[in-house]
Amino acid sequence: MLPVKGRSELPAIKLLTEAELRKIVHLDLAAVDCVERAFASLAQGGVVMPPILSMAIPDYNGEVDVKTAYVPGVESFAIKMSPGFFDNPKFGLPSTSGLMILFSARTGMVEALLLDNGYLTDIRTAAAGAVAAKHLAPENARTACILGAGMQAKLQLQALCLVRPIEKVSYWARDIAKAEATAREMAQLLGIEANPTARLEEAVAEADVIVTTTPSAEPLIKGRWLRAGQHVTAMGSDQHHKNELEPACLDLADLYVPDRQSQTELLGELHHAISTGFVSGETRFDELGDIVAGKAVGRKRPEDLTICDLTGTGVQDTAIATFARQQAETAGAGTHFDT
Repeated sequence: MLPVKGRSELPAIKLLTEAELRKIVHLDLAAVDCVERAFASLAQGGVVMPPILSMAIPDYNGEVDVKTAYVPGVESFAIKMSPGFFDNPKFGLPSTSGLMILFSARTGMVEALLLDNGYLTDIRTAAAGAVAAKHLAPENARTACILGAGMQAKLQLQALCLVRPIEKVSYWARDIAKAEATAREMAQLLGIEANPTARLEEAVAEADVIVTTTPSAEPLIKGRWLRAGQHVTAMGSDQHHKNELEPACLDLADLYVPDRQSQTELLGELHHAISTGFVSGETRFDELGDIVAGKAVGRKRPEDLTICDLTGTGVQDTAIATFARQQAETAGAGTHFDT
């Protein structure tokens, strides 16, 4: 083969494994700040974030999402492939996996392969929950109710504890044994009171902050269970068929905040509120990034009932992937290989 005239040597690509990423990227305030700045960038304009590419695999209770975003001023952008196969725990496998690829925003060349098996997605998703709580939850919130008992149920509590003085949490899951195991683990890890519960209505009513982390296709929380002064972060509804909050919840809220309205009206809790007539499809809401950037106000009064609808955005993936690459460079982690 004849050489291509003027073709420069291609740059080496950095490979980072899940084990390496777990050593250098943690769910801490640095990760929360990274994701918070990503939300602010959405509000500042110029971000190119195409719709989510989503493919269902119903035969195996699976789905695959592809997300990406270009952020002006950021030297790279990420494309994230995220499978979710929710029967996997029956086979001893995690329900989520995947990887991220970093490309140069200037040349489009591949810069890094992040073989994280969904770890970075877990971190950025939990960090988004912390951002929501930081701007919307009561400042003195001390009690929480978490729906679900999987990885995100654990991480959302850890993230919440970074920004609010949580002292007590209740875990609810369809499998009470899993809720018991998760509660024991989190009590030991965080040094707070953590209890399983089969009484979801009571747990919701008693909590200052409620976080939903399930793949439920039927509403789990009823509007009549909610009270003034609470905050709800709903992050499980990221497909059009998923639904954790009764649509009436959004009608009752003093403030509803989407991560990206163009997504939540198709995939999130807003989708169901619109389809059932509780919210007009013409209503425009301030997004989480608007509040982070100071373009809109979050919680106005202690008695406000606030709801944040998180469907996961590509800008979070670009943010956490570039953050991981920076951490790797500082730590000297990863392997370079030539193409």
